Amino acid sequence: MKIITIFGTRPEAIKMCPVIKELKKRPEIECRVCLTGQHKEMLQQVMDLFHIQADYNLQIMKQNQTLSMITSEILNGLDIVFEKEQPDLVLVHGDTSSSFAAALAAFYHQVPIGHVEAGLRTYNMQSPYPEEFNRQAVDLITDIYFAPTELAKKQLLNEGKNESKIFVTGNTVIDALKTTVSEEYQSDVLDWCKGSKIILLTAHRRENIGTPMEHIFEAVKRIVTNYDEVKVVYPIHKNPKVRSIANRIFEGCERIKMIEPLDVYDFHNFMDRSYLILTDSGGIQEEAPALGKPVLVMRDTTERPEGVEAGTLKLVGTDEDAIVLETEKLLSDVNAYTSMSNAMNPYGDGNASRRIVDIIQKIFKEK
Repeated sequence: MKIITIFGTRPEAIKMCPVIKELKKRPEIECRVCLTGQHKEMLQQVMDLFHIQADYNLQIMKQNQTLSMITSEILNGLDIVFEKEQPDLVLVHGDTSSSFAAALAAFYHQVPIGHVEAGLRTYNMQSPYPEEFNRQAVDLITDIYFAPTELAKKQLLNEGKNESKIFVTGNTVIDALKTTVSEEYQSDVLDWCKGSKIILLTAHRRENIGTPMEHIFEAVKRIVTNYDEVKVVYPIHKNPKVRSIANRIFEGCERIKMIEPLDVYDFHNFMDRSYLILTDSGGIQEEAPALGKPVLVMRDTTERPEGVEAGTLKLVGTDEDAIVLETEKLLSDVNAYTSMSNAMNPYGDGNASRRIVDIIQKIFKEK
C-alpha cells in the first residue's frame, strides 16, 4: 500500500517524523513524504534530525503570506502529487493550515484520510485561530481518527463520528522525545544559566499579538526583577510583530536572553534543563509534562484539558498579574511545584507511532 504523509510546519514535523520512521520499517508499505513548505528552515532542522528526506516539497512559503495564499497554493500543488502517486491513504497531523489544505485536497481526490492527533477541541473558533477551524474541518472528512487521549475520542463521539474509526494511540510527540533528549547535551546559553532557575518562554500565538503579548512580556520582566535566581530564555519567533514587542519591552533586561528559534533537538534539551515553562504553544503542553516540567499556559483556552485535569498544566491567560502570581507560586512554594512536576503525563508512553502503523495495516488487510 502507498501512504503519503503531508505536513508543512515544524510542530507537525516533530510529531510526524516518528510515524514516518515507523512506516518506513514496514516492507509492505510504500511511504512518500510531501512537505508543503509552510515553514522552511525550522522544518528542515527537524527533517535532518530524524534523517528523513522529502519526496516532494511544494515550497509555498512567501513573505507576508496569508491564510488564503497558503491554502490555495497547497491545493494547487497537491493536484500534481496525487495524480502522479495515486495513494491509498493520506496522513495529516493536527490543526495547521497545511493539514487542512492537504486533507481537503485528499477529499477532492477521493483518497482516504488518516488524522494523527484527531479530536482536540476548544469549541471556540477564535481561540486558537485558525487552528480550531482547521482541526474540526479535517475531522469532518477524516476516515481514520488517531486520537491521542480518551477525551479526544469522547469529543469525536459527541460530534457523531463513527466509533469503529476512532483509535486512542497516545501522542507521537512523546515518541519524539526518546530520540532528542540527551544527558550529555551542552550549550553556551545553558552555561549562561548555570546556578539559576531557568524559565523557558515561548510566545507567538497569532491571537496574542498586540496588547495580550505586551502583558505577557511585562509579566516576565516583573518576575526576573523580583527573583534574582531566575533567568529567562526566550527562543523568539521569526514573526516581526512578535520581535518588535519583545525588543521594546525586554530592552536592558540582563537576565532575559532572547535567542533565535531552536531546532527540535536543542529545544527539547532546553526544556529538560528548565525549571518551568511559560508558553502559549500547543505542543509544549504535551512535551513538557513528559519531562516533569510545570507548564503555565498563557491562553484563555486550551485544546489539551487532559493536562489541566492531571495537574501538569495551568491556564493563566494573558493578564499580567495572573501570570506573575502563578509563576511566583511555583518559584516559592515547593509543594505547589512538586505537585505539578510529579503529576502523571496523560499523553502517552512513547509507542504511539507503532500503534498508528499497526492500526493502518490491520484496516487495510481487512479490506
